[in-house]
Amino acid sequence: MPGFGLVAVASFAVLYLPIITLVIFSFNASTSMSSWGGLSLDWYRAAWRNEVVQEATVRSLILATSAAVISTTVATLAALGTTRQGRFPGRTAIYAMVNQPLMVPEIVTAVSLLIVFGFVRSLTGYQGLGYLILAHSAFCVPFAYLPIRARLEGMDRTLELAAADLYASPVQAFRRITLPLLAPGIMAGAMLAFVVSLDDVVITEFVKSAGQDTLATYMLGQFRRTLTPEVNAISTALLGFTLVLLTGFFLITRKRARDPR
Repeated sequence: MPGFGLVAVASFAVLYLPIITLVIFSFNASTSMSSWGGLSLDWYRAAWRNEVVQEATVRSLILATSAAVISTTVATLAALGTTRQGRFPGRTAIYAMVNQPLMVPEIVTAVSLLIVFGFVRSLTGYQGLGYLILAHSAFCVPFAYLPIRARLEGMDRTLELAAADLYASPVQAFRRITLPLLAPGIMAGAMLAFVVSLDDVVITEFVKSAGQDTLATYMLGQFRRTLTPEVNAISTALLGFTLVLLTGFFLITRKRARDPR
């Protein structure tokens, strides 16, 4: 189609030029966010030595890992229940409930969680990280559910039926047939949930207690102060970490595609 190539190039430029600029300015020796002052790794060193950044990073990883595990487990059970049980009354309502966080504006979810958890805090006095883990897990369920459900719907049930004909119990058929075939979808859902949790700001800002900043909320807080390229360095490190996850997932799924055993 005439002009399609130009539109594609312009779209990629809009998407990736800001990211490339961010990476370049993370090596800026100047304290300015927009003026180049030479090549330097000082801001990476500053971020590495920053104790607040260290604590926020550990907290973000704990939170994202916990949310990914919980949401992926719930999403897997929901996907199995809605794709391996045939049609039943209320299935459409279950779809709507599982995908509800995708439909509702995130700010609405954040405010509702703030109200519920505020009530729980007043009753129990608990102020720990559990609220953030529950909030992120609930928000990440649909992100994990979509690739898992898509994988299940694309799977041929012949092997599962053959296992049943060979007197395998439902648990044995699931462990030896369904789960290995479903593993790429589960990994995709877990990875997506992890990334969504890692960079969430709105829900975290509303639910967190004092001293529970994640990397995302810490970086947001820096915009209220004097900005330095340290934020660029942290963003670039997060970008690199995400690329490592994507590369690892690609290699694992490609290996499984070649050797399904």
